[in-house]
Amino acid sequence: MHFSVRVRSAFRRGDDHAVVRMSEAEIERARAAGDVAGEVEARYSLARVAIRDGDLKLGAARAVEALEVAERSGDRSLEERPRHVLAAVARMSGDLERAIGLYRESIAVNESLGRAETVNSEYHNLAFCELGLGHLEVARELFAAGRERVFRHGWDDFVPYVCLAGAALAEAEGNHERAALMVGVTDVAFAALGQVPDPDDAADLTAVRKAALEALGPVTFAHQYARGQLLGPREVF
Repeated sequence: MHFSVRVRSAFRRGDDHAVVRMSEAEIERARAAGDVAGEVEARYSLARVAIRDGDLKLGAARAVEALEVAERSGDRSLEERPRHVLAAVARMSGDLERAIGLYRESIAVNESLGRAETVNSEYHNLAFCELGLGHLEVARELFAAGRERVFRHGWDDFVPYVCLAGAALAEAEGNHERAALMVGVTDVAFAALGQVPDPDDAADLTAVRKAALEALGPVTFAHQYARGQLLGPREVF
């Protein structure tokens, strides 16, 4: 199995120790072999772990290292993942306008490379930035379009993120019961894949969970959350 498949699978499972171990070994191997793509993937993976650990500064630094390696190669396609991390850092740091610009750049690159799933993922991230800026209608339209693409193309790995988007939008609209229900749907959707959310999405899910719990109180939140656990993603939409 290729390194990128193994390391991304470990990251999605939340096995950060395995990601670090594999990535450090891959950097040594890739540098010795002149495998630029392998080195970029490994440095990108280390950046993601740093962000998950809450160290945005280190995550950005590692992403820049990966980007520098990619830029020296002259292969523009290798620049995409490091640039994605830098956009995520801007988003998580609250610099949403900069994040929007970076996500739009990433969308353009991925469109030119024919990476439809990644384009969809970046539109998802862009929608969260718009939501954070209070542009509810824009976010609503972006989320709806992304959800339609995910279900139409059968991109099952992205279904939990569609559910998360529904939870975040409901909370932003003040529909706390719907938000709590969607948190339940989201948790089950991630568990069904044996995955945990990416760091930026995990932060959004935590924020929605906290806001809905505070608004509803523990009893009502638990009731709605339990209802959500019994609903399938397609059913709930």
